[in-house]
Amino acid sequence: MSFDRDDTNFRVLVNHEEQYSLWPDYKSVPGGWRDTGVSGNRAHCLQHIESVWVDMRPRSLREFMQQQAANAPRQ
Repeated sequence: MSFDRDDTNFRVLVNHEEQYSLWPDYKSVPGGWRDTGVSGNRAHCLQHIESVWVDMRPRSLREFMQQQAANAPRQ
């Protein structure tokens, strides 16, 4: 499979929940994902993902938790 190969050119995709993924450059971007504009070899793309995806929680969960914290009674 091309996802495991170091000689494949990849691009970095992101979905509406701000979750990131590697995707082989020769494949069409799947529905629900968009191209971030970052591409290169596997190591380069993984390094980029590690630098930008610092909170692994889906966006909807982060927003929910932020709202809950804002509405919590103060002690």
